[in-house]
Amino acid sequence: MRTTILTTLLAALAAPAAVPARADSDRPNIVLIISDDQAWTDYGFMGHPVIETPHLDRLSERSALFTRAYVPTALCRPALATLATGLYAHQHKLTGNDPSPALAPLKSPEYAELRERLIGHIDRHPTLPKLLGERGYLSHQSGKWWEGSYRRGGFTHGMTRGFPEPGGRHGDDGLRIGRQGMDPVFEFIDHAVAEEKPFLLWYAPFMPHTPHNPPERLLAKYRDRVESIHVARYYAMCEWFDETCGELIEYLDEKGLTENTLTVYLGDNGWIQNPDGRGFAPRSKQSAHEGGTRQPTMLSWPGVIEPGRRDELVSSIDLMPTMLSAAGARIPENLPGLDLLPVVRDGEPLGREAIFGETFAHDVADLDDPEASLIYRWVIDGRWKLLLTYDGAVGRYAKWHPRTDPRPQLYDLIDDPHEEKNLAAEHPELVARLAEKIAAWWPVTEREVQTEWTE
Repeated sequence: MRTTILTTLLAALAAPAAVPARADSDRPNIVLIISDDQAWTDYGFMGHPVIETPHLDRLSERSALFTRAYVPTALCRPALATLATGLYAHQHKLTGNDPSPALAPLKSPEYAELRERLIGHIDRHPTLPKLLGERGYLSHQSGKWWEGSYRRGGFTHGMTRGFPEPGGRHGDDGLRIGRQGMDPVFEFIDHAVAEEKPFLLWYAPFMPHTPHNPPERLLAKYRDRVESIHVARYYAMCEWFDETCGELIEYLDEKGLTENTLTVYLGDNGWIQNPDGRGFAPRSKQSAHEGGTRQPTMLSWPGVIEPGRRDELVSSIDLMPTMLSAAGARIPENLPGLDLLPVVRDGEPLGREAIFGETFAHDVADLDDPEASLIYRWVIDGRWKLLLTYDGAVGRYAKWHPRTDPRPQLYDLIDDPHEEKNLAAEHPELVARLAEKIAAWWPVTEREVQTEWTE
């Protein structure tokens, strides 16, 4: 018996010490997981009949899951800049992915200067990693990142070299994460633990984004379950992305970090795969419709955040103040979003009636004037959504924004979540009231818009 006890004690002393689960609960680790080009419907936990996402399904069970959550702008660069700054695109001015080639030839020094000027907008705002850095956080960028080097965004560690480095448009080396393993992320987590520092992890892999080239073992699961091989590839990409999320979540579990980690999940914008393989369908990516802007959002923090499905209207502008609040960090006074912690932790009411959004052209027509490429603005108030159309320049991406009918679009999202029936003609007073809310949110002075229904 003595030998057994002594052996047990020696083994315990020799074993590596477990990381305390809640050693610093006023500075939790923050893990931000961002899907790239995935529809709000395309998860098991959202009821998709074919796509399997078992790891994210399990995360949803331990999360406050907002099923009616949105990104204000359904394009990756402005959506990611909103997460980094907590601002709407018309405020941070990173409204599109690239400067318009109408401003200068694509390969000219003048165009390179435009790209640098556009990146310069990120320098004007305190970013999430910078503000967390004031609280002693280490931070790591992986995946999509458009604003130059990771250091320029305030990350202490990262993968993206950024413009003007070769391939530095939207992520370069960072785009390997997920598709080519998770080691850089795991190494950073180990480093932060060794340094005894809280950390922010920005995991924004290039998934399920094109190229849709999933492993054959996953493609085989979907090949005979849908009519189009292109749809099958996209579905398999969604599951491949889910697998990488599972690896990350399991690594946090293995390291004993889960209990002191706030995990935040959402997508940058929607995607509906065209069965013919020709990119995405209308009313998805770049669109102001639900297929582009609606993104289920999860907040998980065991023992702090109450799990459960929620139907409040939330926006990705709410995530920066929420994460800063969780860390006890400074929250800039100009942020338009709400801190969701009192809602999901303390059960307080959200205290907001409506959320807003805006769509700009893929190419930025004027680097300092967001209205120049403004296409849509929208508001959701309860069950109602009003979408207004504007005449901003769309340039080479005109086919994605035909704007054949400039009249207001009004939808009942509860009865018609896929926006199939425009009810504006039946509710002119409601259209007028919601149009006034949009105008009060962001007054637009120079673009033409029709705010009344006409036959």
